[in-house]
Amino acid sequence: MDRKEFLSLLGFSTASAALVSCLGGCKKDAAASAANTTGPAGVDFTLDISQPANAALQTNGGYLYSHNIIVAKTVNGDYIAVQQSCTHEQFTLAYEASQHLFYCDGHGATYSETGAVTGGPAPRNLTTYKTQLSGNMLRVYS
Repeated sequence: MDRKEFLSLLGFSTASAALVSCLGGCKKDAAASAANTTGPAGVDFTLDISQPANAALQTNGGYLYSHNIIVAKTVNGDYIAVQQSCTHEQFTLAYEASQHLFYCDGHGATYSETGAVTGGPAPRNLTTYKTQLSGNMLRVYS
C-alpha cells in the first residue's frame, strides 16, 4: 500500500467514525427533546396584571412567559395560556395576536389560540391551561 492509498483509507475511516458518532448523538438528542415537548403538569399560579412585570397582559394582543407557559390576552380581550415550548422540539413559541396563533421560529410550526396544530412539523396539540381573572389577579391553572 502506498502513502496516498493509506491516507485515503485513513480519511475514510475517520469520516465514518465521525458520522456514526454524530448520528448516535443526534438520535439521543432527538429522543431527549421529544420527551420534553409536553407542557408542565399541576399548574396553579397567579399573576397580578397591575404589576409592571405583567404589563403586557393589560393590552389586547400582549403576552408573557411565566412558569414555562405563555399567557396571552387575545385581541378580543380574553386570557389564554398554553405551554411555552413547541411540541416538535423545545423551541420557545411566540404569540401573534393579529393572526390568532402561536408559532415556532425553529421549524415553522403553528398552533391556533386553542392550542390545536395548524401547520408545520408539530406532532400534537399544545397543552392548554385554564385562566380566571378576579380584579387584577389572573389565575392560570390545570
